[in-house]
Amino acid sequence: MSKSKSLAAIAGVGISLAFAGSAAAQSTPSGLSTPQTRQDARETKELERGGAGAGQDASEGQSLKIPQPTAPRQPSPTTAPSAPAEGAAPAGQTTPQTRQDARETKDQERSPGASKDATEGQTLRPPQPTAPPQADVQNSKTFLPFVYGPLEQPGMKAAGRESGPTTYLLSATPATTQWGWFDNAEQPVLRIRSGDTVVMETMMHSHNQLVPGITIEQVKKTRTDYPGRGPHSLTGPIYVEGAEPGDVLRVRINKIVPRAYGMNFNIPGLFGQFPKEFPEGQIKFFYLDLEKMQTEFAPGITIPLKPFPGTVAVARAEPGRYSSVPPGRFAGNLDIRELSEGASLYVPVFVKGALLWSGDSHAVQGNGEVNLTALETAYKELNLTIEVLKGQRLEWPRIETQTDWITVGYDEDLDKALDLLKAETSKFLIEQRNVPAERAEQAMLDGWNCPISEVVNIVKGTYCMIPKAADAPRPAPLPTQDTDEAFVTVARDARLGKAMDGATMAMINTIVEKKGLSRLDAYGLLSMTMDCRIAPHREGDKAVHCMVPKNLWTK
Repeated sequence: MSKSKSLAAIAGVGISLAFAGSAAAQSTPSGLSTPQTRQDARETKELERGGAGAGQDASEGQSLKIPQPTAPRQPSPTTAPSAPAEGAAPAGQTTPQTRQDARETKDQERSPGASKDATEGQTLRPPQPTAPPQADVQNSKTFLPFVYGPLEQPGMKAAGRESGPTTYLLSATPATTQWGWFDNAEQPVLRIRSGDTVVMETMMHSHNQLVPGITIEQVKKTRTDYPGRGPHSLTGPIYVEGAEPGDVLRVRINKIVPRAYGMNFNIPGLFGQFPKEFPEGQIKFFYLDLEKMQTEFAPGITIPLKPFPGTVAVARAEPGRYSSVPPGRFAGNLDIRELSEGASLYVPVFVKGALLWSGDSHAVQGNGEVNLTALETAYKELNLTIEVLKGQRLEWPRIETQTDWITVGYDEDLDKALDLLKAETSKFLIEQRNVPAERAEQAMLDGWNCPISEVVNIVKGTYCMIPKAADAPRPAPLPTQDTDEAFVTVARDARLGKAMDGATMAMINTIVEKKGLSRLDAYGLLSMTMDCRIAPHREGDKAVHCMVPKNLWTK
């Protein structure tokens, strides 16, 4: 058997074996705590609660710390038993030949020097087969079932251009991806210069294991058997020459081409906005019609597609491995659906070279991502142009679309996320629009257009869209009841998370009652299509308005 066939055969035993073992996380001496271990403790407590208001949305990850991997059982080569040679004695019987062999063995034991020629003239038995050397399936840098050996950068350069910025082709393989964690010590898979373009692929979750045919029980095991890591397959990191801590990285999304299918699932009783209310599990796969840019959720229900990467991240400043689930100043799992074709992400740089990853590829997502998943897919092409901006400092990421600037606020507590959002938005208006500081809050409220991005990533997200046009009209007031265009629910509470919980659950019940969907299907549909926005807020109770378009139902 050729080397390639042999490796492919080993890979066929189970792709999860090839990738389950990543390098162990850094350990902490007994009795000492670190920000990471304290975060683990907070997440453990969160898993005992539920809902956006209670902070349970610890959703996509149970622990941020990557534990020591447990080595899975290695695939063992097997040799088919051969039939006895013609004339061979049945087991347990002897012949003159076997008795002669036994005498020779004893002679050799008594006279080692004579053993050299002891077999001359004798009928030799075929040697016992020896097991071939085992591939190290725990090391994705040496055991590569799809690509044999490291990928060389010269071969990743797109042909045709001799000068100017370079276009690189970055495929998604075990050599160029990590499953569920960021590490600023990870070796770059590609080095580029500012202004270069990278055309990358991405994988489905869990190193491409979540594909049509997988069961929800198997999906659950990819989380429970590997605690501490996220589900995301991340292509990268990409090292950007000249990027230094304190710089800003601009990542422009030129083009997105998804795979032909996507999925949405609810892991039973573990994650999402309402894990206790939805103890049942479900996974569904959908065909993505990329010509019509839509998918059929169920007979008579069609969802328009708007692809965007749920995760675009640079390396965080802290050393060690960290789950890919919580977003932060390094961007990461922001889940902002406006970060689509034509948009640019501006993110502060924390380490030399920036180190850029992308994954968690979406075909479409609702604000809130309430059941944990969007319409999750992989990208055949994610086309990015990457630039280093000197002399610009950011505390938190920002996004630029064709029509708006977007500021963000993220925190485990949704109320604190809102406070941070207000501060970042006021700061933008003061710095970029020359609004006097004493008028910044009122200017922010006058143009308030602020959704909730997600409530399921441990760290929850909010964002505001600020029109580029100075003479843009004020946003229309948020609806308080059903309109011709949308189903509408509203909830108010002193805690923003509780208001989000109330508006979401009311919408689930509305879709079940008015459209006859099962609760699980309604939950999944909202996770892909619902638009939840925060009402303008100065003080007192906070209000969340959730809307689902009625034109999803085509008959």
